[in-house]
Amino acid sequence: MGEKPDVLQGTLALMVLKTLDVLGPLHGYGIARRIEQISGDLLAVNQGTLYPLLLRLEQEGAIASEWGASENNRRARFYRLTRAGHKLLESETRDWEQTAAIIARFFKVKAEDLT
Repeated sequence: MGEKPDVLQGTLALMVLKTLDVLGPLHGYGIARRIEQISGDLLAVNQGTLYPLLLRLEQEGAIASEWGASENNRRARFYRLTRAGHKLLESETRDWEQTAAIIARFFKVKAEDLT
């Protein structure tokens, strides 16, 4: 069995926002594990990509964070979606669905459709 591919560039933010929307506040490791689990363990979330993204989303106001205790009683930063994050999630979801629909058209097209 081959290695799990990393999450495609540009899609991780959408996955993080949706994960926080559905599951509520989570720490970084929890976010990564949930994304991997939801993918059926077909994707790997690179920690070196995740944490800079979380910082960027927080700087943009899409998420907020606070320190708390993890399941194993360790100090961890928990992230939650903000009102701006909910709006960004809606916008990014619409954009992704439109892009997916366009790509789907290319998979359906046949040579005779173009003549």
